[in-house]
Amino acid sequence: MTPRALAFEGQTAVVTGGGSGVGAAVALALAAAGANLHLIGRRADMLDAVGAKARAMGVEATSRHADLSTRDGQLKVTQQLVHELPGVDILIQNAAVHSIAAFGQADLADLDTLLNINVRAPYALTQALLPMLKARHGQIVFINSSSGLLAKPLTAQYDATKHALKAIADSLRSEVNADDIRVTSIYLGQTATEMQARIYRIKDKPYRPELLLQPEDIASVIVNALSLPRTAEVTDIHIRPMIKS
Repeated sequence: MTPRALAFEGQTAVVTGGGSGVGAAVALALAAAGANLHLIGRRADMLDAVGAKARAMGVEATSRHADLSTRDGQLKVTQQLVHELPGVDILIQNAAVHSIAAFGQADLADLDTLLNINVRAPYALTQALLPMLKARHGQIVFINSSSGLLAKPLTAQYDATKHALKAIADSLRSEVNADDIRVTSIYLGQTATEMQARIYRIKDKPYRPELLLQPEDIASVIVNALSLPRTAEVTDIHIRPMIKS
């Protein structure tokens, strides 16, 4: 095995939304590079399946079921991590939900849910783990979206949360670079995930995942960015499907 393949040997990575899609792909790519995992998500069975694959690679993997849509759920999982982990080297903020509705008909309750999961949860978790990340000169990755850069019709609520996530990452980076913490935002185009399949169904469009970004491609890009020497920091990555459909 090459030294590159064990770039994160012995390190601890926390991954939200780690049971499927991009979160699962990033978690397994980090496991393949030697990182021990703490997977956070809504569906325990899917988290356990990813954890089993990681353990088969020879690393430790713990699943933590959490409802990040509530403040109690956020508090519970952050307290667990703070009390149980000796340290954190990598934090992958991937958990997110999406909604589609015309501005005039959009339900404000949906906006509350999006704000809790897409904005408050990553803020709360990052804030809670920041002392451990500082102690380990850690790295933080925010999985964002092209919607964090350009708002589109019918997705004002979702796009607003992704713009907020960009602001969080940019402000945080300016604060913690002096502590030798790197902060990267990944702005994704359409990706072959359950969320994207649902969006296509709502829009009544044929879903062809083979034409979209693949979670494993995104994971490869993230691992490469995290593996760079400390003389460099990748702040923003924009990635989109090569085939335009």
